[in-house]
Order: sequence, then structure tokens, then C-alpha cells
Amino acid sequence: MPEHVGWPFDPDAPHPRPSSELLVEDGFELSSPSESDAEALFLTVDQNRDYLREWLPWLDDVRSIDDEISLIRSSSENHESVNDSMLYLIRISEKIVGVIGLNSIDWNNRSFVLGYWVSEDVSGRGIATKSCIRLIQHCFDDLSLHRAVIEVSTDNLASISIAERLGMRLEGISKDREWLYDRFVDGAMYAVTAPEWKH
Repeated sequence: MPEHVGWPFDPDAPHPRPSSELLVEDGFELSSPSESDAEALFLTVDQNRDYLREWLPWLDDVRSIDDEISLIRSSSENHESVNDSMLYLIRISEKIVGVIGLNSIDWNNRSFVLGYWVSEDVSGRGIATKSCIRLIQHCFDDLSLHRAVIEVSTDNLASISIAERLGMRLEGISKDREWLYDRFVDGAMYAVTAPEWKH
């Protein structure tokens, strides 16, 4: 019997835990990282540093394999103790080509925020979109969550296109939402609920 039987109707029941592995299609999977993945993940980040820097604010915090190990440990510890976020490596034929995560899970309100990136050499192939679809399906179908959110810069047209392909609606614009190295950028919030997704 699943440990989360009765959730979300019983507020005292344990929250369900996101799966550590999700198959997207043959040879394409999402899996939680282990410390043994740190070197390959760091190399992927390092090879795409200039490309990712356009929209991701954390590149200067990842300068070594040890930094990746710290990230993986922190993610694992948070998942085990608090269970309000989850990190997945995007793998194609076992090669790490990006990351997708549940950046936050609000169990009380049954909502979650997605974040993701893929390496430049596989961009434009629908990998981020398929990864989002699989993770959203898992959250709605297996975790009984209700609302999915993606927050992007208003100038990040690639991520806006992903949100729109997912059937998300634009819910608002936040002025100067994020400090990105040397400037503020405005943020756009996109969302979809489980009933909307199923239709």
C-alpha cells in the first residue's frame, strides 16, 4: 500500500515522493543524480557555460566538480528531509544533455514550479518540452498535485514557446523579477492546472 494513501484529503498523511526515475521514451529518461554523475554534469555545464549564461543566473557558482557534488548532495538531502524539490538529469542514450527540476513543491496548495535547461547541441529538438510533459504528467497523475508553473524571462523566447506548447496560460508579468549578472530582467509566469492538462 502506498505510504501516501489518504493524501491530499488527510492533512496528517505523508506527502507522496517524486519518483527518482522517469522514462520519457526508449533511451530518453529523467533520473535523479548521484555523486558519481558530478564530473559528467560539470563537463556538460562547462561546455555550455556561455550558452546557458544568457538566461541562468547560477553559472558563476558552479566552477568545479566539487560544486556539482555539493549541489547533488544538497538536492538529495532536501528530497529526503523536506521533500519540497527534486532534481533530475536529462539523459539520452545515457548521456547527460541537461537538467530539469521541481524547483519548489507547495504541498499545501498542491502546486509546483519547473525549471530546466538543455545543452546547446540538442536544443531545438523538443527535448525540454518532452521532459516537461513527462514531469508534469508524473506530478498530476502520481503525486496528486494540481497546478504547474514555469517562470521565464520575458525575452527568453525559447522557454516562452515551450510554455505555450505545454498549453500553459500567461498569468502575469513581474517587473525586474530577477537579477541576471549585470541587469534586472522581467519575469513571465505561465501555469496550467491538472483539469486543463487532461483536456
